[in-house]
Amino acid sequence: MRRTLLLGFAAIAVLSVSACGGTDTAAPGPDRPTAPTTTTSTTQNAAPQPAEDVKLPPLPEVKAANETITKTTPPPPPPPTGVPCGAGVDACVDLSSKQTWLIKDGAVVYGPAPITSGRAGYRTPPGTFSVGWKDIDHKSSEFNDAPMPFSVFFNGGIAFHQGSLSAESHGCIHLSRAAAEAYYNALAVGDKVQVVA
Repeated sequence: MRRTLLLGFAAIAVLSVSACGGTDTAAPGPDRPTAPTTTTSTTQNAAPQPAEDVKLPPLPEVKAANETITKTTPPPPPPPTGVPCGAGVDACVDLSSKQTWLIKDGAVVYGPAPITSGRAGYRTPPGTFSVGWKDIDHKSSEFNDAPMPFSVFFNGGIAFHQGSLSAESHGCIHLSRAAAEAYYNALAVGDKVQVVA
């Protein structure tokens, strides 16, 4: 009986080993079909090899740290002919001749147009300025809501606008209605205005 028990334990041990993934030494039979055998590769750390016909895109060119990139900017347009202002301005005002011009790419596109400017105590200052803002139907907050149609402000409260061509202003550049409309439509925020004495 002791021998039968030992054989029983041996059989259990064989079954336990085969159930845990070990080698089953029991012979295949009708109750135990033959298990398919597979082979697996155990090669480690092998880099995948690309197919021979795969073409990789070229890497982008990288500039060296000490290499400088230079940009070329076009030169400013030449000063317009027959106008007292310098190059690169979009509007020119000549206080002494009481005239103004619109300029594009170094050429006069409108003018000369007659103007009136600041009276004594409110003289229009000379200089080069940038258009700051525009208002098509502006009213003066400083001078009793005086109308200033087609205002193009280029020096604080000083603007091109429609106004009297016979009476001097409080510093603004008065234009006829047609000229004021042309200046309002042609000039944009950031455009350069030069006023010469």
